[in-house]
Amino acid sequence: MALRVAVVGSGPAGSSAAETLVKAGIETYLFERKLDNAKPCGGAIPLCMVDEFDLPAEIIDRRVRKMKMISPSNVEVNIGGTLKNHEYIGMCRREVLDGFLRDRAADLGARLINGTVHKLEIPSNDKDPYILHYADHSNGSLTGTNKTLRVDLVIGADGANSRVAKAIDAGDYNYAIAFQERIRLPDDKMEYYQELAEMYVGDDVSPDFYAWVFPKYDHVAVGTGTMRVNQAKIKQLQAGIRARAAKRLEGGEIIKVEAHPIPEHPRPRRVVGRVALVGDAAGTVTKSSGEGIYFAAKSARMCAEVIVEFSNNGVRVPTESELKVYLKRWDKKYAMTYKVLDIMQRVFYTSNPSREAFVEMCADLDVQKMTFDSYLYKTVVPVGPITQLKLTAKTLGSLLRGYALAP
Repeated sequence: MALRVAVVGSGPAGSSAAETLVKAGIETYLFERKLDNAKPCGGAIPLCMVDEFDLPAEIIDRRVRKMKMISPSNVEVNIGGTLKNHEYIGMCRREVLDGFLRDRAADLGARLINGTVHKLEIPSNDKDPYILHYADHSNGSLTGTNKTLRVDLVIGADGANSRVAKAIDAGDYNYAIAFQERIRLPDDKMEYYQELAEMYVGDDVSPDFYAWVFPKYDHVAVGTGTMRVNQAKIKQLQAGIRARAAKRLEGGEIIKVEAHPIPEHPRPRRVVGRVALVGDAAGTVTKSSGEGIYFAAKSARMCAEVIVEFSNNGVRVPTESELKVYLKRWDKKYAMTYKVLDIMQRVFYTSNPSREAFVEMCADLDVQKMTFDSYLYKTVVPVGPITQLKLTAKTLGSLLRGYALAP
């Protein structure tokens, strides 16, 4: 028999899974509801993703080598001095990045279907196929033509509101909302953001996260994230970041307004039967940094690699326990990273005094180097006991000062 796999969703997760599968000769169907979709997203990717996923230079709008961390009292700390000449954070527009990855998977042999999956029919045993009921939009209509597809395995890469996750009763998770405006700036203002990104913290811009101004191709993305899922509150926070960055955004024109849910932790069940969840559908966004693109693509690739391995390149159908090897490998590799970032968010993002302390700490070169190395290369950077003691002392000192100076 030849294994048939459906990948639902063609963002960085879905496309990366599809690419890995088709390279192994596995019959792969890649579903995408909107081929021109532009997901609201800061769009930052780490340097290791450029190499690991073989991304061409032209899809990266900006190479950010400097960052400003801006505290609630508007203390500005410049970071980036520890970066080497070749190091940078890549800034992408999601429609460009997603389109490239999707097209590459299709060129390699994934069967791209412009369709909305409405229902996943679950078989009553571990032999029969899964049946996807979907609307095919290839005729250009929004309603589409109703069709079905039978497959042996399903990868749910369909985001925070995943229908695949609902179909397998994967359980709910808390989510945050990211809201952002794309603002086209006059040339002199855009020049300031040439290779610079800004992160703002404070109750006025986010009660539990941060706000950002990230440079893109011909505009900046100005946004905020929060777990307070309330429309009036989000508008108030967006007004807060606009006010804080007002001088740098003077003369700007809003060209797009967008919002999107972001999962706050993994779903309770990420593999059920012969269905696996990856990316936002699985809940791979990190705390503290809110980073999702790399981890989405990486989780999907690791999942697809397990399918290739246990199916002997598509000769047999992997079992649920074999699919769960993907989760074991994922947790072994990244559980500590998630734990550390979760603690950081709880310690530093819950009050203005702790945010002042956080920004103060960012001025320290040891902290900068450790933060950039772990972000750019996705490794928990080992530090010696002396450096660890210094960092602990600096953290405590900054926190104490932040609370002592609080009004």
